[in-house]
Amino acid sequence: MLLRSTDMRKLVPLVAAFAATVPTANWMIGNIGTVCLAGGPCLIPVGFGLAAPSGVLLVGLALVLRDMVHEVGGIRAALLAIAIGGVLSWLVAPPALVLASVAAFLLAELADLIVYTPLRKRRLGLAVFASGAVGSAVDSVVFLWLAFGSLDFMAGQVIGKLWMSVVAFAYLSYRRRAYRIIKEPNH
Repeated sequence: MLLRSTDMRKLVPLVAAFAATVPTANWMIGNIGTVCLAGGPCLIPVGFGLAAPSGVLLVGLALVLRDMVHEVGGIRAALLAIAIGGVLSWLVAPPALVLASVAAFLLAELADLIVYTPLRKRRLGLAVFASGAVGSAVDSVVFLWLAFGSLDFMAGQVIGKLWMSVVAFAYLSYRRRAYRIIKEPNH
């Protein structure tokens, strides 16, 4: 797939933003939180009395950014972004955390494709939200099991990631509406 220069100007910052979320989330898990468990993750509250490893909000953002990378550059660009994020993670996180993170993103990307691809042409906002929910669940199960050998923080992980999907859904809806108003100034 050849990309136009305008697509490349959109794709490069999206890939960079996605790739930056991966090592940052992995670093946060071991360093930032309201509580840091001995030999485990640092946790943050995500609402409803639940806690999750602190990188959860960045991973929620990463899932949305990955959809945007896919939208602009296709599946190859999304997989490249995951690889770049994984390589960068080696600089800041323990190997077990990096492997869990990359495996979770890859499997979540495949699950995401099943939901996102058929919906994106008809309803982009819904595609981002629905694929975010599915990607969040797959990412959470794979990451928590591989990184910590437990699904104890599953509910908190899903809630934390869904917060970012809701924010992204609202943002995309707002942008589309604003774009229509700008294009059709009589409304």
